Amino acid sequence: MKLALGKMKVLLNTAVVGSMVLALTACGGGTAADKPADQSSPQPAATKSAEGQKLVIYTGRDKNVVDVVIPKFKEKNPGIEVEFLTMGAQQILERVRGEKANPQGDFWWGGTQSALMTAADEDLLKSFKPSFADSIDPTHKDAKDRWYGEMLLPEVIMYNPTAMKKEDAPKDWDDLLDPKYKDKIIIRGVLASGTMRTIYSAMIHRQGAADPAKGYEWLKKLDANTKEYAQDPTNLYLKLARQEGSLSLWNLQDIMLQKETKNQPFDFIYPTSGAPILVDGVGMIKGGKNEEAAKKFYEFLFEPTLRAELAEKLYQIPTRSDLKKETLPAWLKGLELKQLPLDWSVMASKEKEWMDYWDQSIKGKGAKK
Repeated sequence: MKLALGKMKVLLNTAVVGSMVLALTACGGGTAADKPADQSSPQPAATKSAEGQKLVIYTGRDKNVVDVVIPKFKEKNPGIEVEFLTMGAQQILERVRGEKANPQGDFWWGGTQSALMTAADEDLLKSFKPSFADSIDPTHKDAKDRWYGEMLLPEVIMYNPTAMKKEDAPKDWDDLLDPKYKDKIIIRGVLASGTMRTIYSAMIHRQGAADPAKGYEWLKKLDANTKEYAQDPTNLYLKLARQEGSLSLWNLQDIMLQKETKNQPFDFIYPTSGAPILVDGVGMIKGGKNEEAAKKFYEFLFEPTLRAELAEKLYQIPTRSDLKKETLPAWLKGLELKQLPLDWSVMASKEKEWMDYWDQSIKGKGAKK
């Protein structure tokens, strides 16, 4: 009797958590970088197919992306039963790591470059060379084929054009330190955000990764100009739209989504010295029980027609270099992706140390006047 009641409690708790998660899914970015690490939403299993094939996906992608991709994949592969769990990129890494002895997932869809590099180093990802391998730049994939970048996320300067003219907005990173921008900058809470951790780590790196002192000083000056730190992306968007601030730092895809699909008064400046371009990728989980289905999904995700559709509708920047220019949307054709020179292996290894120092010794302690 006690055992039965225990099982009922577990089931009830699972249902409650599932309901809460569905209500708290991330805000339209389609990226893994900013998903909270404590949210997951298991989807109900479909009816078992006659062929008995199955695919379990752990994804950091937004619901808008999943709702486009999964039905198309199932239509093309009706014999494959698809289950997916939506969670944060860090949580995917922790889950795959925890299941190493007995993997429950097959495919990791949506992970930051640093998270995928860590997973590869820990022997959590299976080596698989897809048919499109040669169309992906070497800097956007693992040398041993354990993960491939699916899309690129430039981190740029965000501004509200109803509150600030484009000619008055900062043109490059160092411009943000100008006293004229004091209290005009609102930053999304840094430690919880993959986007902000990448930008802040890049700002330290560009000043000299061997000795972070100059980078810390740069961030101290930015802190002095920062009006406040928003608790989440929704709060950031709300404050910028209300003109409580007019500037921020954010990823290009989310800015475009907010601007074009939600009619928010946002635009961006691509920094003249270049932007940190985060690679958001995918990989097959080593030891997954449904390898053939995972390979099919891998190939499907990178099909040119799907990449073009996601670029058009969801402002994703594909990593495939062989896509015909005429298939890409106008907004992407005119964009020059100048990359800020960064050593991503150093960024991955130093990020926690740098961000802990920022949180403890810099945040809120800039030279306020």
